[in-house]
Amino acid sequence: MAQHGRIRDLFDEVEKAPPDKVEDAFDRLTRMLCVHETAEEEIVHPYARRKLDNGQGVVADRLQEENRAKRLLVELHDDGVDHPRFWDRLAELRTAVTAHARSEERYEFVKLRAHTSMAERRAMAAAVRAAEALAPVRPHPGTESVARNVLMGTPLALMDRARDMIGKALGRR
Repeated sequence: MAQHGRIRDLFDEVEKAPPDKVEDAFDRLTRMLCVHETAEEEIVHPYARRKLDNGQGVVADRLQEENRAKRLLVELHDDGVDHPRFWDRLAELRTAVTAHARSEERYEFVKLRAHTSMAERRAMAAAVRAAEALAPVRPHPGTESVARNVLMGTPLALMDRARDMIGKALGRR
């Protein structure tokens, strides 16, 4: 839930950034969203499926929301921060991400806390940190399942990071 607060702060950062800093701020937001969602998809959601009453339904709703946000992120990145609709799409993304975070907190996280022990939550937190370390840093819609994240996540993460390094070396970042 602390990361949800950090994500809200990053949206603020993008919106308040001077024109020459918007792209960097947007990249930080994108990285945080991608890493955060991947960890939830790999660790939190599978646990919720098993532990919660109607866990399948709760998680299915969250995955649908996550996929929508990823698609918006892809559109924003494809068009770039100078696109005339960037700010409108960013506002749409913020609304979608904020609603998604509220739903996670209300329907998933609170219930998980009530149905897990402190030891289980600590183990889950450690697993989340490990998943974040290997997560892609760009949106990849369609990878919302554990199997797809495990199969494709690390290669996508390596490609994302390599692309960023090459872009930086070529002066594009």
